Amino acid sequence: MRPVYVLGVGAHPWGKWPDTPQVGLAIHAMKAALAEANLGWRDLQGLVAASSRFEGGMGWGLHANELAQAVSEHGMACVNVGGACAAGAVAFHTAHMMVASGQYDTVATLGAERMPKGFIPRPPGAADDPTDHDFLRWKTIGATNPAYWAMEARRRMHEVGTTEETFAAASVLMRRHGAHNPYARFRTPSSVDEVMASPMVSDPLRLLEICAVSDGAASVILGSEAQARQTGGPLIQVAGSAIATGQFGDPATRIPMVGSTPRPGVAHTSEVVGAVQKAWKAASIGPEDVDLLELADNTAWHVLAWPEMLGFFEPGESDRRLAAGDLQVGGRLPINPSGGFLSFGEATTAQALVQICELFWQLRGQAGGRQVENARIAMSAVLGLGANGGSVVLKR
Repeated sequence: MRPVYVLGVGAHPWGKWPDTPQVGLAIHAMKAALAEANLGWRDLQGLVAASSRFEGGMGWGLHANELAQAVSEHGMACVNVGGACAAGAVAFHTAHMMVASGQYDTVATLGAERMPKGFIPRPPGAADDPTDHDFLRWKTIGATNPAYWAMEARRRMHEVGTTEETFAAASVLMRRHGAHNPYARFRTPSSVDEVMASPMVSDPLRLLEICAVSDGAASVILGSEAQARQTGGPLIQVAGSAIATGQFGDPATRIPMVGSTPRPGVAHTSEVVGAVQKAWKAASIGPEDVDLLELADNTAWHVLAWPEMLGFFEPGESDRRLAAGDLQVGGRLPINPSGGFLSFGEATTAQALVQICELFWQLRGQAGGRQVENARIAMSAVLGLGANGGSVVLKR
């Protein structure tokens, strides 16, 4: 397997864009990535798209083919993958293997999504099937996603003593980082008092402690070392890329299940822990080597729980690290310099890819007011419905 490098990245700003179709968001992100890489459409030998649950792809969620037909029919390979909120990581991993194998030299990844209003619903047209766990959680308990995250937050409060004010402070940090990101949807800093005054959604989580849903798109183009040298600037190598699924015995309250069967020795959110550990192994690094971490902060709970879950801190330590400033830009382990999901709002299939865009911008020194000084190793971690996990390590 040969080394793989990031040639360019691009994104469409997150928000609500009712007048822009999904393919329009996708074209915007792809054009930006191609420009960064000094490439044209016909230079692409492959395109791997994170397939949408909600629209696009001529009704099938296959927007790689839709984009090719709309912009550049030149015979490139089109691959469409699923994985819900981790679909972008699955797409990136697939493209990485296509280039690493030597079969393709230049492959783009893409995620583009226009989300329905409100909390993420069941997939449009899904059957009322009693064997479908997602149907059951809506039918039997009416639990939107925040209900699951609230159960985890309440468990953390019981086990390690996290306070509601600490959850609010985690949300404030994400908004502080996002204020410096032109791609973020929510760029107005908030205070602990403002977060605490926002409506309670699912006790103990308030509205400003839960990610919204947004429209957005992101693209990452991968290629060989020779191509990377032609783009100019520091070389950004894919040091590790991994995807994983969950393990039986995981104690997480995993959407859409309504229960769990914990077993000793099985990690919480094992699909993400497994992917992160595989990515570390591929990169020959450990948590002590990482300069910044982009994680899937669907809520303020994730900001605190995931660094512990992934092995950066001991259980309960994130609360103290947050208070000490260790999780902010300039701290020991900056969490989500981009502003994270709490500043972007979630555009499911694009979310993992915009994380990787941020890793690239940070390592190239292009992150402006949110820049992590002297960043050389950056990683992402993302979770998707169906026990899908993904992680990417980039190094300069």
